[in-house]
Amino acid sequence: MITTRRVQANRLGFTLDEAGEGDAVALCLHGFPESRFSWRHQLPALESAGWRAVAPDLRGYGDSEKPRGRAAYHLDHLVADVAALFDALGARRRLLVGHDWGAMVAWSFALRQALPLDGLVVMNVPHPMVFGQALRHSWAQRRRSWYVAAFQLPWLPEAILTAGHAWGVGQAIRGMAVDKAAFPDEVLDVYRTNALKPGAMTAMINYYRANADLGGGQAAAMIRTPILMIWGEQDKALGLELTEGYGPLVADFTLERLPGVSHWVQQEAPEQVNARLLAWLGRQDLSPTRCSPAGGAVGAAD
Repeated sequence: MITTRRVQANRLGFTLDEAGEGDAVALCLHGFPESRFSWRHQLPALESAGWRAVAPDLRGYGDSEKPRGRAAYHLDHLVADVAALFDALGARRRLLVGHDWGAMVAWSFALRQALPLDGLVVMNVPHPMVFGQALRHSWAQRRRSWYVAAFQLPWLPEAILTAGHAWGVGQAIRGMAVDKAAFPDEVLDVYRTNALKPGAMTAMINYYRANADLGGGQAAAMIRTPILMIWGEQDKALGLELTEGYGPLVADFTLERLPGVSHWVQQEAPEQVNARLLAWLGRQDLSPTRCSPAGGAVGAAD
């Protein structure tokens, strides 16, 4: 059963959905323009694998607090939020799962070794170094990323996306989807309603404004944490070539490509995503029943 509650972390209030119990925490980070609701299909699956599955509204989103100002949404703060959430949840084992902006935060968390992780799962967002190289050398990816530049404009993106009861927010999701039926009106209404909350749309876009150099400024050290990448092949914003070139960057990398699935992979193809996620957890022996005597995460990155 999924329950909802509020926690304090990094001096902010976060609303989160939660399934399961214990100190083995799988923290699921959503993307733009979504919310914790986007993980509704994965929380029960992770619980079935023995994890306490938690999906927060990130800062600026949904029912979580929305600090004012662009600087409040820099990656430094977003990574600190994740560390503080793990601590607030009493996590002794840590699985980090991210999609879209949540995956960018997850990559940064692992690169900075903010806390030890047992495993990292990213969906339809590449390693920052891979993305940076694509932006520098691929005109195709630059064209796909046009919206990043558009979001740097003041007030206009907010006006466009919130007009007509945030019609643009719903269109951004359904318009990119391959299986439109996965996003009926009642699902899109959740995201549209969230976007219309006071301060929300500006906060959401400030992720792009505060981190305009999305492919730069990240360390290139090898990540030792086991990583699963799940990628919907029909992503209109991020090219399939962004799933390549991970040998020098990740020590233990598994790629699962889903043909005929869009950027919104975990919502559009939840059965496929869950099957691959649970299979990978099994292969990696990421069983929450194994904890070190000192309370550290067994198999976590140094």
